[in-house]
Amino acid sequence: MNKTRRWLLAIALTLGALLSIEARDCKDDETYNVLRDSMRHAFNDGDSARFFNSVKLLEDYLLSQDDLHHYYTQRCNEIVFMMNRQKIFEAYKAAQLMSKELRERGLDKEMYMARNMMGHIYRYCGNYDAAKKAFLEVIELMEKHGYYESIPPIYMNIVNIEMGDDAEEAIVMLNKALEVAKKYAPERVFDIETRRILSYYNLGDTVKFMEGYKYYKDGVAKGLSSVSGKSIEIYYQAFLGHTDKAVQMAREELGEYGDDIITNLYKNAGRWKEAYESQRKEMAFNDSINNVILSNSMKGIEDEIRIFEAEREAAREKTIGMAITIFLLLLLITALSYIVYSRRRHMQQLKVAYEHALESDRMKTAFIRNINHEVRTPLNIISGFAQVISDPNINMSLEERQNISQMVLKNTDLITSQFDEMIELSLNENAGEEVNTEDIDINTMLTDIAGEHKSHTNKGVDLQVQSQLPEGFTKLGNKKMLYRMVTILLDNAIKNTTEGHIYVKAETKESRLTIAVEDTGCGIAPEEADRIFERFVKLNNFKEGLGLGLTLCRMLAQRMGGDVILDTSYAGPGARFVINL
Repeated sequence: MNKTRRWLLAIALTLGALLSIEARDCKDDETYNVLRDSMRHAFNDGDSARFFNSVKLLEDYLLSQDDLHHYYTQRCNEIVFMMNRQKIFEAYKAAQLMSKELRERGLDKEMYMARNMMGHIYRYCGNYDAAKKAFLEVIELMEKHGYYESIPPIYMNIVNIEMGDDAEEAIVMLNKALEVAKKYAPERVFDIETRRILSYYNLGDTVKFMEGYKYYKDGVAKGLSSVSGKSIEIYYQAFLGHTDKAVQMAREELGEYGDDIITNLYKNAGRWKEAYESQRKEMAFNDSINNVILSNSMKGIEDEIRIFEAEREAAREKTIGMAITIFLLLLLITALSYIVYSRRRHMQQLKVAYEHALESDRMKTAFIRNINHEVRTPLNIISGFAQVISDPNINMSLEERQNISQMVLKNTDLITSQFDEMIELSLNENAGEEVNTEDIDINTMLTDIAGEHKSHTNKGVDLQVQSQLPEGFTKLGNKKMLYRMVTILLDNAIKNTTEGHIYVKAETKESRLTIAVEDTGCGIAPEEADRIFERFVKLNNFKEGLGLGLTLCRMLAQRMGGDVILDTSYAGPGARFVINL
C-alpha cells in the first residue's frame, strides 16, 4: 500500500481514537457534547472558518473546566485538519508549539499526543523512518501512562508505513496490535484481523488470504465492518482472476487513491505495460501533491519572513523569539529538501512491476540507435559510390573501378550480415534445445574457420589453431551452430586485435569439450563480463556491428547444452572467450 497516499486513513483512525475517548469520558457533559458535535460537523465538511471557530469555543470551554487532556486532544484535531488541507507548514508549527507547551506545563502523561502528530507530519513529508520512530515512542508513552485502549491505532499507523515495502514486518505490527486490542479494545479486533488479509495477498500466501476472506465475510454477516473491506473485495476479485473487474472496482470505490492497488493488481497479473502506466499515473499524482506542499510551505515561509522583518523594526526585544522561528524555518527547509531527495531516490529505485516495460523500451531505443548508425553508414557508402559509377562525366581507371566495386560489396555484405544476425537471433530465441544431427570433426572445422579468416586479420597479427584434441576427434551436434559460434568469437578477436596473435584452442576436460579464442587485443574489464552478452551492448561504439554477436553466441551455446563465457582469470593482454559444451 502506498505510504504517502494513505496518510489520511491513519490520521482518521487517530482522530477516531481520540474522539472515542472523549465521548466515553464526557458523555454526561451536555455543553461539551454540543460544542464537540459542532466541531465534528465542521471538520467533516472541511469548512475552515466554521471549524476553527467551533474548535476555539470547545478549547476555551475545556480550559475553563481545567480539562487539559481533552484540551490538547482538540489541539491535535486542529493539526489533523491543517494536514487534510495540505497546510503542512502550519501543522508542523502547531505540533512543535504543542510539544513545547506540554514540556513547560510538565504534562508528561499527554506528551504522546505531540509525538503522534509529529509522526503523521514525518510520514506526510516522506520521512518514513522518522515517522515509525515517532509512533514507537507514542506506544511507549501510552504503555507507560496506561492508555492501552488507544495503542492499536498507533500500531496500525506503523502497519500502513510497512505494508508496501515489508509485508512481513507489517504482519508483526498487526500481531502486536491484535494482542493489545483483544485485552483492552475488543471492538478493534475485527478491523485489525481483516487488515492482515491484505498482507497475506501481498506476500502471495493464497491459502491464508482465502481463510482471511472467509473470516471477513463471516464478520460482515454478523454486522461487523472494516476500513479495509473495499480493498479486500477488490483483491478477492483479482484472486479469482477477474483482474479487469478488480481494477474497475478500485477506480469506482477508491478513486485516485486506488492507483497503487491497481498497479499491484496489474503486476500480479503479469500485465507489465498496464502496471507501468498505472505506476506512472500514481507518481504524477504524488508529484502534484508534493508541488502543492512545496507551494503552501514556501508561502508560509515568505509570510514568516515578512512578519519577522516587521517585528524586528517594531520591537528588537523579540530577537530571541525570532531566532527560534528562523531555526524552525531551517528545519522545515531541511524537511522539504529531504522530500525532494526522497522523491528522486524513489523514482530511481523502480519497482519490478514496470522494470520489464522499461527494459523493452531500452531495447527498442538501442535497436533503433544501432540500426540507424550501422545500416545507414554502409548504405550511404553504397549510394555514394553508385552515384560516382553512374556519372558519365567521370573517367576512372580499371583499378579505381575495382576498388569501388570492392567497397560496395564489402558494405553490402556488412548490411546483409547484420540483418542475418538479427534474424538468426530472433529465430534462435524461441527455438528449443539443439538436435544432435551429425558427427563434427572439430579439428577440421577449426582449421577451416581459421583459413577463411586469415585474410581478414590486421597486418602482423598471427592467427593459429592450437588443438589438444586427438586427430579425428568428433562430437555429435549441429555443425552449423558450432561453426557460427566460433566464427562470432573469431570475428570479435580480429576486429579488436591490431598486433600480436589470435589463438583458437580446443581440448576436453571431464567429458566436456572446450573451445577458446584468445587474443592480444584491447581486452575487456572483468566487471563487464556479463554485460557484454546483453543485446546491443558495445563497449566501443566506433566498432562495426550491432552488439548482437555475443548474445547470439551464448544463445546458441545454451541450445547445445553448454555456455560461452569471458575468462576473467585470463592474464592477457587481450581477452579469452571460452565455449563449454
